Amino acid sequence: MKIRRPKLLRTLLVCLGTFPAFHPSTAAAFESGRASFSVTVNGDLVIPYRVFAVYVLPGERFRLTAAGATATANRGSLTATGPGEWQWTAPADPGVAELVLETPDDRIQLNALILHPAGQIANGRLNGYSIGSYPAPLRGNPFYNAPDGFFELNEDTADIALSPNFRLAQFPSKQSMDLPRYLVLREDLLLKLELLLEHVNNRGIATDSFTVMSGYRTPNYNRAIGNGQHSRHIYGGAADIYIDVSPCDDIMDDLNRDGAFDYRDAQFLYRLADELFSRPENAHFRGGLGVYRSTSAHGPFLHVDARGFRARWGLLP
Repeated sequence: MKIRRPKLLRTLLVCLGTFPAFHPSTAAAFESGRASFSVTVNGDLVIPYRVFAVYVLPGERFRLTAAGATATANRGSLTATGPGEWQWTAPADPGVAELVLETPDDRIQLNALILHPAGQIANGRLNGYSIGSYPAPLRGNPFYNAPDGFFELNEDTADIALSPNFRLAQFPSKQSMDLPRYLVLREDLLLKLELLLEHVNNRGIATDSFTVMSGYRTPNYNRAIGNGQHSRHIYGGAADIYIDVSPCDDIMDDLNRDGAFDYRDAQFLYRLADELFSRPENAHFRGGLGVYRSTSAHGPFLHVDARGFRARWGLLP
């Protein structure tokens, strides 16, 4: 199928970094952003990166552990509960708080994104922004619980680091370009994307991020484009991605180096991802991988999600 290339001006602005969507580059060598220690949040979320975002409701408490570290917070209440252990209480107002954990050799900054509670949604809207309604959880799977809240994307928060190589502005629903917009993302999705990005670079494909074609979707937008009611996108647990560095043209790069820009490049990325997430040490990243062909509106891409169980689709011989 012939791919419709984007208009020259839009492509140029994206590649120069002036278009509103973040776009990867190869201006510098890839950095994984891994720290020399890790922080554990609430006993189960292990964060190995020097910067990472966590989501919290106003007034919510969570536990932090990091052996041999000290901790500070610019907002909320931080209390030491033991050596290398703290309890942090979020402030009452939505926004951003920075928690810094340091050892003599390294530091980790947690960007705590304080949400607008889902209970503030009225008639399907949050502060005028169309959200819609969430279906009942799929077969009781907690991965399909409706989000507890949503974070506000505005001019001040768009560039917040969610992880070393991803920013908030890469993930909002595409139903509107107006600000503010609201979204939520699962931390395990960001961990999964960072791990895949590191793996891709280790396999000789140089890029410092993925282009995110679709990240969070509101239930209303997801329904409008004809997707299933339990799409992982509405839970902030999925991203449709591709690599677009050389050339920068809104189409998946020639990853398999066969001289063509086509579906086989998405298959190549799929196989790299499946190889990585099928390893026993990555069993906690169980989720979905799907590969999609080009249409008149977009090039081929890979769907990556966190759903708590393995799912694979779209790969052809």
